[in-house]
Amino acid sequence: MLKILFLSTSVGSLGSGQGGGVELTVQNLAQELLRRGHKLEVVAPEGSFLTNIRVTAIAGNLQIPVQTQSRDVSICLPDNSVLANMWDYARKVQHKYDLLVNFAFDWLPFYLTPFFDTTIAHLISMGSMTVASDRIMNQVIQQYPGTFGVYTQSQADTFPFADNCEILSSAIDLSLYQYNDTPEASLAWLGRIAPEKALEDAVAAVNITGTPLKIFGKIQDQDYWEQICRDFPDAPIEYQGFLTTVELQQALGKCRALLMTPRWIEAFGNVAIEALACGVPIIAYHRGGPSEIVKHGKTGWLVEPDSVTGLVEAINKIDRINRQLCRQQAESEYSLAALGDRFETWFNKLINN
Repeated sequence: MLKILFLSTSVGSLGSGQGGGVELTVQNLAQELLRRGHKLEVVAPEGSFLTNIRVTAIAGNLQIPVQTQSRDVSICLPDNSVLANMWDYARKVQHKYDLLVNFAFDWLPFYLTPFFDTTIAHLISMGSMTVASDRIMNQVIQQYPGTFGVYTQSQADTFPFADNCEILSSAIDLSLYQYNDTPEASLAWLGRIAPEKALEDAVAAVNITGTPLKIFGKIQDQDYWEQICRDFPDAPIEYQGFLTTVELQQALGKCRALLMTPRWIEAFGNVAIEALACGVPIIAYHRGGPSEIVKHGKTGWLVEPDSVTGLVEAINKIDRINRQLCRQQAESEYSLAALGDRFETWFNKLINN
């Protein structure tokens, strides 16, 4: 039995959607580790919620998401920083645990690593974002080799220390996702509504094909969303909001395909495996994590990055994909058991070293 302390993302409370795919990773990994008999505490910003898992809530002001900033942004902590408060708590309780796991993509946890006695495993949730973060991470990995985990090789390759990263992939609780073999006409787009996700490309594509598009997710940038609505006033789109897993899988399963249009190097793309679990094929830009998930021509189509024309062509041939193969891929590659095996192996290796 391992005793593990999780330190969550500091850009939003768990359950809010502000943390993107990290929130799902924390929920699923915590759930599987507890099932295996490990002792676990999850520390997260005030207002956080996990299903059937107790959370230690920490008050304070949230961090600004790194993906909204420029590469040369200065290191910054808000007054009464929740990130600093979380790590102060971790410092006080660290000796109760075999391992600390950092889920925050921020300069501070990496900088603090040498000052802790307990080993820290860093799960890096994005590709290279800022010069300052890259610099401190590069220093830490040289001093503590093997302590960085990433989702995909595509993500690792954005860093100068790519060869020193543990590739861990991701997973979902497949029991929560129902396979649907009788889709309706609509397509789906799922994720944080923010510029780096390039929702406008998906809207432009369905504006051409006339295919209804259901949009799911947290509106992180209101101005960006309103600009899309102004640019495409007659597009066949419908915003469905940020849904619970139960609600989402029901709505997502009815869709013909999921469009993934990231403008940046997506580290993984948990929404992709949520779609596959429902039997929903994926149309994604051949960029980043989704390019390692989608089996081209079998569980979806990979198209040229930033090509609306490519999206349109893929939409027109999406019915060639066998939805059963999508569910089969989710079951064979992205179960919680498989995720638990990968992380347990990594954690044991770090503790033993």
